[in-house]
Amino acid sequence: MAKTKDMTNSSGQLLEIFWGSGSPFAWRVLMTAELKSVPFESRRLQFTEKEHKAPAYLAINDRGEVPTLRDGNFVLTESLAIMTYLDAEYADPPLFGRSSPATGLIWQWISVFVYHFDPLAVRIIAPVFGGVLDAFEDDIQVAAANLHSELSRVEESVEGNLWLGGDSVSAADIIGYCDLEFLLRIVGRDEVKRLRLGFDELEDRYPSITAWRDRMTRIEGYDKAYPPHWRIS
Repeated sequence: MAKTKDMTNSSGQLLEIFWGSGSPFAWRVLMTAELKSVPFESRRLQFTEKEHKAPAYLAINDRGEVPTLRDGNFVLTESLAIMTYLDAEYADPPLFGRSSPATGLIWQWISVFVYHFDPLAVRIIAPVFGGVLDAFEDDIQVAAANLHSELSRVEESVEGNLWLGGDSVSAADIIGYCDLEFLLRIVGRDEVKRLRLGFDELEDRYPSITAWRDRMTRIEGYDKAYPPHWRIS
């Protein structure tokens, strides 16, 4: 069984989480920390000020990416690694399963999002951020069609279950939810809507996913972890 960690590390300091508002990867970690009631110092980096590329931050994360966890002298990058660390350090609730079948199922769904869903989403998101929608419209349409195939799999899974990994919220739900919400925010832009990618009818097309998304908004700590600038823009 995972241990329950003291509130501070050996140096008497709180664990620190470096993050940026709107990053789905940072959001995963914040949702994990809040759900587990992890005491931590929030270190928000302003993307508009390029604080994630500042020398002080590059000294602990040379890629200049978020999130980063610092626990005393221990530094960890990559959201999945950080989520796993927090799950091992803070026992409840367990997010990677209590049994071998549950753990396997959770990692299966994590893999679906990491290796199938996310690469397809990037094929839409990257041209939006790059301002080259017209040049990549054909590929975007193909990516969107394949994303709907992935969403159909998710729909089938949550149709008869409350959560992707079984009878309680897991790391798979957190990762899938953050990735999907980020995609929906991007495809909701006016310049993308004109491409008619089929995401406007999400509630009618995927009623079980819609109910799952609603359940996710009610988990412990959801409001605290929600990207703050999304509330005003």
